Amino acid sequence: MAVESNLDLPLGTTLPPFALPDTVSGRTVRPDDYADSRALLVTFICNHCPFVIHIRPGLVEFAREYQPLGLAVIAINSNDPETYPQDSPEQMRVEAKKWGFTFPYLFDQTQQIAKDYRAVCTPEFYLFDSTRHLVYRGRFDESRPNSGVPVTGAELRAAVDAVLANLPVPAKQIPSIGCSIKWRFDSAPARR
Repeated sequence: MAVESNLDLPLGTTLPPFALPDTVSGRTVRPDDYADSRALLVTFICNHCPFVIHIRPGLVEFAREYQPLGLAVIAINSNDPETYPQDSPEQMRVEAKKWGFTFPYLFDQTQQIAKDYRAVCTPEFYLFDSTRHLVYRGRFDESRPNSGVPVTGAELRAAVDAVLANLPVPAKQIPSIGCSIKWRFDSAPARR
């Protein structure tokens, strides 16, 4: 069942810190590793979600285009691999290599980082400016599986373009829609 992101993390929020393992390199990744980047995108994705599968080629292309311009990209999977084995760290490594991810694909085993970001679905996008304050949270674009609308990343591109040009990010931010994060029974966040 599709769920909509709640946009609960207020604009202007300082980037919530984390230290998570990259499933490809094995190294621990922290936002501070990208202190020199002009902007930082944190996205919550997974392997099995049809919404992620639909935009994945566009996301990979987007990252390849914007990383040389100063955008750091980090992807995080917070799903419970006990109930969704296709989202295990081993399968994450396979997907990242298969699709040629040029960004780390991190595993949030405790699911605490998803809670810190107030993430509820995959895909979900959080863009931070050079001072690491949240300037955009929402969707990639208006395309959905079987919608016939091409994947362009138009809304996220507009936000990144604005940040890189030191301009205000568009005020209209539309929630992402996708698969709910698959919480462990003992980890599910309390309803707000």
